[in-house]
Amino acid sequence: MQEQQWTIATTEQPPDWFIQTVKEYTPLSSGLYAAQLLWQRGIKDSQQLAAFINYKAYQPTSPFEFGQEMHLAVERLRKARNFGEKIAIWGDFDADGITSTAVLWDGLGQFFSQNTQLVYYIPNRLTESHGLNNQGIDNLAKQGCQLIVTCDTGSTNINEIIYAKQLGIDVIVTDHHTLPEERPPVTAIINPRYLPKEHQLFHLSGVAVAYKLVEALYQTLPDVPQEPLENLLDLVAVGLIADLVKLSGDCRYLAQLGIQRLQEDFKQPATARRRPGVGRLLELCQKSGDRPTDISFGLGPRINAVSRIQGDAGFCVELLTSRDAKRCNELAEVTELANTRRKSLQKDVQAQVAQKLSQLDLSTTSVIVLVDAQWPAGVLGLVAGQVAQQTGRPTILLSTEGVGGDRGDGGVEEKIAPLSPLSPSSPSLARGSARSINSVDLYQLVKDQAHLLHRFGGHPFAAGLSLPIENIPLFTEAINQQLRQSLGSTTLMPTMQADLTVTVGDLGKELFLELKLLEPCGMGNPVPKLLIQNCWFENAWHRNQQDWQGKKVQYIKTEFDIRDDSTKSPFPGVWWGHYKDELPIGKCDCIAELDYNSFKKRYEIRLIAVRPSMNSVGVQSLAPFLNHHSPLILDWRNFPTPNSPLPTFPLILEDCPTSWDDLRGWLRRSLHNQQQLAIAWSKPNHQPPKEIWRTLVGIAKYLSRTNQLVTRVQLLEKLGITDQALLLGIRALKYWGFTVKRQDRYLQFTWDHTAVFETNGEAAVGQFLAAVSEEQFQQNYFAEVPLSTIVAMINSQ
Repeated sequence: MQEQQWTIATTEQPPDWFIQTVKEYTPLSSGLYAAQLLWQRGIKDSQQLAAFINYKAYQPTSPFEFGQEMHLAVERLRKARNFGEKIAIWGDFDADGITSTAVLWDGLGQFFSQNTQLVYYIPNRLTESHGLNNQGIDNLAKQGCQLIVTCDTGSTNINEIIYAKQLGIDVIVTDHHTLPEERPPVTAIINPRYLPKEHQLFHLSGVAVAYKLVEALYQTLPDVPQEPLENLLDLVAVGLIADLVKLSGDCRYLAQLGIQRLQEDFKQPATARRRPGVGRLLELCQKSGDRPTDISFGLGPRINAVSRIQGDAGFCVELLTSRDAKRCNELAEVTELANTRRKSLQKDVQAQVAQKLSQLDLSTTSVIVLVDAQWPAGVLGLVAGQVAQQTGRPTILLSTEGVGGDRGDGGVEEKIAPLSPLSPSSPSLARGSARSINSVDLYQLVKDQAHLLHRFGGHPFAAGLSLPIENIPLFTEAINQQLRQSLGSTTLMPTMQADLTVTVGDLGKELFLELKLLEPCGMGNPVPKLLIQNCWFENAWHRNQQDWQGKKVQYIKTEFDIRDDSTKSPFPGVWWGHYKDELPIGKCDCIAELDYNSFKKRYEIRLIAVRPSMNSVGVQSLAPFLNHHSPLILDWRNFPTPNSPLPTFPLILEDCPTSWDDLRGWLRRSLHNQQQLAIAWSKPNHQPPKEIWRTLVGIAKYLSRTNQLVTRVQLLEKLGITDQALLLGIRALKYWGFTVKRQDRYLQFTWDHTAVFETNGEAAVGQFLAAVSEEQFQQNYFAEVPLSTIVAMINSQ
């Protein structure tokens, strides 16, 4: 795959007065990093800065800035209220559409009786497309609906709007997507795309537009609502951040307020929460609701996963709005399992796409178009986005799985509109998703091939499409030729831009709080990406994720410590979707985001990209060391420490490793310090695994009885096992009535003597014993493996 080009954002030094002003908001640090980023992103005076950081200094925009269309919508809703008409909310199946529906359900529910006067309809992702459709309209007509209020959809559904009108149903559209050439024949259309681009409401997502309609109704009929309007803001924040819109103007203001309310509600006892479904979902994804990333990496993907896996996401509205805690817990767990399934499917498709990519010549490919008969359409947009980022090329992934309803993936923002009808005798369709890169307008690129398509819709960065299978070769050739012509001599290359250069010593609470001034982040104000140069990784390990039921998910996460010369202390990090073997050996450069893990109560980096440093001493450069005059590795396993042949005393490894990766980690450290590595472990004297288990149980009982705390390191030294085996041991203890809680660096054990032994306990103990046996086998091997084998293995990497 083509090597990624890294760039660092051009930084203009902000004036001293601006740095001092920023420092007032972040007294624990210099404020320099935040000032550079804010200045770089166009915040250049005190008034702008105050409104950006503190929502109380921002003047929100009136919903009636939408002009006559908002007045028409409010008047039609007043008429429906006066005449007791039945109203249907028509939503969409992505996170923005689901939260939009929930906002209207709760908001309009203050004026109309839910389930009698007010109902909602969410299309099925796998059998229907985005937007209105005649079958759904027929269904609502049979229920006696006289008004449809859309949210996050509907602007281009001209034929369906006309059809609804013929059935006596009026339509109010609230949306934020592409506008038709002429105003649709609706009662009202509230869409910020009609406003000037510099307007404070221009970037509203679907959920924020829905909120503005409810806000207008609250202002028009202030004596009717029983619940405060602000109770909707947590839902607004979820939709805004999940939909990746530009968080400026009212978008930023609403997101700031919403995150605050989300956090306040989560802090309540589970039985007292206004939104128990949201609270349970946050618990399941181990988030606390106080960070924008809790939405973008937690709530948003889970809500999106339901329609990707099950098609029907209608119950998600109930999950977000119901006060029935028991019912919400059930729905949250179904949602979590759907996300688990989504991760596994995504991983499978990624591997298959990578295989197909390896057979492509990227030097002659401008647009990647890949097709497969087995790919599930629901995850194609996610994988296409990853491929586009990795290759620097627009990517279109198509599936020919199944026949029948249009299954365009839809993605986060795209809305599919029909281009050409197919007769019953028409050929089978390929359906899928497209994702672009910043420099290419994907919407226009695909639209120019409309004559080859069945359905298509979207925006410059994301789209959904379907086309006859027989048209795929022609479509692929035409779209590549078109982009090559428009690019001319420009070469497509994957790029990654960092915002700031920092050291490992800079990482931690102080920098985190400084960068937090920019939150909530989104398009136009991305999460700051930090470049760390000449660093290296230690203690890396990976594992499959587990779902809330404890079952493994085919989705990998690598954890590690990062080091550099700026400090003696390592800093923890995580790399999602990657194996530890993908981390380079020796010095490297990386781009990462700084985060706070509320579950582990620690600051950590989220690794985005990594590559060997230009001046890194890699394994390939070891040849000069590997000779009889100054060997890189000294074998001191059988005799006392001799005099070192080098001026620098060697790095001594006294603990017997359990894998080649352990050994390579020590080698990396010795290379960095320009030392030899002396392997000086003795043959371990192992206790039988069952004896180690009995010791662990005894320690746990003692600690429970005495209320003493213990560190992980103390347990490891006492038992003579590794972290991974200890994790399995602690998990097994839980089946025997033990509870283990983390308190800073310490572990607290409590034991319920009356607990009933769980059936899976024997299996859990068996896993622990097997892990200990494997570790002991490996250590026995390394105790006697010849030095020549060690050198050969390391030099072969």
